[in-house]
Amino acid sequence: MKAIMVMFDSLRKDLLSVYGGSVKTPNFERLMDHCVRFDNCYAGSLPCMPARRELHTGRYNFLHRSWGPLEPFDDSMPAILSRNGIHTHLSTDHYHYVQDGGATYQGRYSTWECHRGQESDQWIADLNMKKEGDAPNQLSPWNASQTMRPNRQNAGWQNMANREVLKSLSDYPCVQTFENGLDFLDRNHNADNWFLQVETFDPHEPFTSPESYQALFLDPDDIDGPDWPQYADTDESDAEINAMRGRYFALVRLCDDMLGRILDKMDQYSLWEDTLLIINTDHGFLLSEHGKWGKGTSPNYNELVNIPFFIHDPRTKACGVRKALVQTIDIPVTILSFFNIPATQDMRGKDLLKCIEDDTPVRDAAIFGYLGGPVGITDGQYVLLHDSVNKDADIYEYTLMPTHMKSFFSPEELKTATLYEDFSFTKGCPVMKIKAKVNPRFRNQLKHGDELYDVKSDPHQLNQIKNDDVRTKLISFASCIFSENEAPEELYTYYGIKKEEPF
Repeated sequence: MKAIMVMFDSLRKDLLSVYGGSVKTPNFERLMDHCVRFDNCYAGSLPCMPARRELHTGRYNFLHRSWGPLEPFDDSMPAILSRNGIHTHLSTDHYHYVQDGGATYQGRYSTWECHRGQESDQWIADLNMKKEGDAPNQLSPWNASQTMRPNRQNAGWQNMANREVLKSLSDYPCVQTFENGLDFLDRNHNADNWFLQVETFDPHEPFTSPESYQALFLDPDDIDGPDWPQYADTDESDAEINAMRGRYFALVRLCDDMLGRILDKMDQYSLWEDTLLIINTDHGFLLSEHGKWGKGTSPNYNELVNIPFFIHDPRTKACGVRKALVQTIDIPVTILSFFNIPATQDMRGKDLLKCIEDDTPVRDAAIFGYLGGPVGITDGQYVLLHDSVNKDADIYEYTLMPTHMKSFFSPEELKTATLYEDFSFTKGCPVMKIKAKVNPRFRNQLKHGDELYDVKSDPHQLNQIKNDDVRTKLISFASCIFSENEAPEELYTYYGIKKEEPF
């Protein structure tokens, strides 16, 4: 048995032509000849590494932890496969895997390769780029008066130094990532019992792509212009907004071409007959919708959390569209099931086999969010973005691995630590309970309180609705999900949610 997962970062579902969007993506469209397309797939924990912890563990991350590594007590899907004789290989250019806050993930694979150079990966050491006045316009999109994020200047010079090596298409980390995956397939297509994860950072910002791709969407004068949007409100002209969107579209087309190369190998080696294929992403990205760029500063609208998802299961060879509500946490459980390995007792995701076959529902509701930010709740038709009722209340990180994205927890943070022993999923291990430093961007997303939408009739969430019965039902769903996932007691107070039993 064999399985392939092709994962993108910040890929927008609603823009892909296969979902009716405006960006022509012929290789995503090819998937419909072999795959089930999910229309109601939602992210869980945001952003990058929290989503990847869910891909390993099959349970929500954001109720207990912000960005961080896998924990010693975590059930890791690739590690479980390896222990059961399944060779697992990761090919990625997602540089967060080699930072402090992600450095325990890649070691769970039998073999792995990381291709350097994306975004502000600490890679090329060209100190001349740091000289005052040398910063290219990509560092501050559109105007110098716009306030930079902390460390954007350093991130910018590092990114521009990394770009100096991008002389041809084959130099791009995304392309190298797929080349390594293709090499794995050339070497091992006749072997049995393997899992290949090909994961690219693209189309995550900065929206850097070869000129040939930019020319598909941009006027010649716009090529090589600013391509790194701030996480902020939009205040640019329509022309500037459209140019930035065009740079994202160009990168999506590059991703589509790379996906096509995997599909070509599926055809060449007849892998459709015996190989599970999954295409997914962690979250989307706002490209001026709702007057916002990026993520984190805005409410978690569907452009961010209603994500593209495709599965080809050779046991059923089912095709078509599925409406059932599914999430990222279902992916590891489904992969384990494909290899006839049961999910662990701590996994909360669902095996999607029956859903793939005939759209059998696997859950009544789903939640999503960042640690300390508003919690999103959906039943597939309605979405409630529910704010905390007391933003000044303390919440906590529960961890044995006290690292942030690219640093240790500070001594000041660690001085707040106590030991907590009451979670079952830590397998008897006491964990540190550390006062969380919630990112203000996450905590302050909802400026005017809760927002409720009927996304079946209003998928772009342009018009809030008032419906107390729906709101009450969704809050009740959230309480049950909190309970099933052993949410800390303080979160019930933080969100003003009454504790209820699981479904």
